[in-house]
Amino acid sequence: MSWTLGALPVLLLLMGFPIFIVLLTAATVTLVLYMSVPMVALQQTMFASVNAYALLALPLFIFAGEIMDRGSIADRLVNLVRASIGRVPGKIPLTAVGAGAVFGAISGVGAASVATVGKVMHPSLKNAGYSDGFSSGLLVSVGAVGVILPPSVPMIIYAAAADQSIPRLYAAGIGPGLLIVAILALYCIWVGRKHPGDDSSPLRLSVLWSALKRGVWAMGVPVVIIGGIYGGVFSPTEAAAVACLYAALATVVCMRVLPLRGLLDAAISTVRFSAQILVIVACAGVFSWMITVNQIPAQLVSWITAAEFSSWQLLFGINILLLLIGCVLDPLSAILLLTPLLVPVITAAGVDPIHFGMILTFNLAIGLFTLPFGINIFVMQSLFRIPLPVIYRGLMPFLYLYLFALILVTYVPAISQFGVDLLM
Repeated sequence: MSWTLGALPVLLLLMGFPIFIVLLTAATVTLVLYMSVPMVALQQTMFASVNAYALLALPLFIFAGEIMDRGSIADRLVNLVRASIGRVPGKIPLTAVGAGAVFGAISGVGAASVATVGKVMHPSLKNAGYSDGFSSGLLVSVGAVGVILPPSVPMIIYAAAADQSIPRLYAAGIGPGLLIVAILALYCIWVGRKHPGDDSSPLRLSVLWSALKRGVWAMGVPVVIIGGIYGGVFSPTEAAAVACLYAALATVVCMRVLPLRGLLDAAISTVRFSAQILVIVACAGVFSWMITVNQIPAQLVSWITAAEFSSWQLLFGINILLLLIGCVLDPLSAILLLTPLLVPVITAAGVDPIHFGMILTFNLAIGLFTLPFGINIFVMQSLFRIPLPVIYRGLMPFLYLYLFALILVTYVPAISQFGVDLLM
């Protein structure tokens, strides 16, 4: 059985099969060869995997992000962030960090942040004298912030897979998200000292007020989501539905930048993206059920307990594993594949599953811009035709910054606990 649940998935991945085919094939072969269970169990388990109330938030948050993406929200956010920054070195890259964080918090999808903010900020960075390597590395890495800050799509998937609270995960994401934003901002200030061509105009209240009037509707989405959830007005799923309604009213009625046809296009794109995710969720549910009924997590816990690893050693090993997995799998697939295996292990070691959710999310966010399959890298390359070696070289400083932040998030639980204590 070990070859069907271990070697076979690895072989299929190396052969280039989609992840949902890999998971479903491994589970089916195991069921046929080693278990006396009716085949109808596959369909029942697949349906049960997606028949979860928490997963309703997934297509709704995606739809809200699609609407905002099509409604020229990025331009308004960039102008608002730029107007709010005074005379400091590295003003333009700082604007990219701020706009990327805010838009990422709206969309919850890293690649969308790279594409949308990158279109606005890359020309400005280039005109200010920043190299293609630095500019692409900054924009690609900033796109990963949207996976860490709430409302994050991977957090919804982890909450469903690990049976954890979405509001607590969202609260826990605030500290790590602000940490990496602060680290990136400090690095941009340090680099910006060497670029006198950067826009260093002082803060002007008239310009800020004008930008605020144009960008206030865009800023309302995270306020509605976070304020509504932690104000006790509605649940995360209801917040996602309200976000969709708010985004549609803001872009179609209030700002009048999106035609009704744009709503239909956003809905079509949402259906396609949601279907791609949910088919993986369904097949991962079958695979997770298979490894659970065959006592694989329990055996893993017994082995680690017998080895007497300390919690810091265990977390160090898990971080290495997650970084390697993140290089070859997208975050959603990796979460669905690894959560059933790792959550029992870390729980037995006394690690809070909410804290571990932040460690998992942070690791897989790094995977979005790590060789060889980081999706953010290819989004940037396709948009601006920058050679991949240039992007790779420009990414290295940002990779080191993220790894430093990952160490802090892993071994200083107070960073994740900060938001929970603040809002819960």
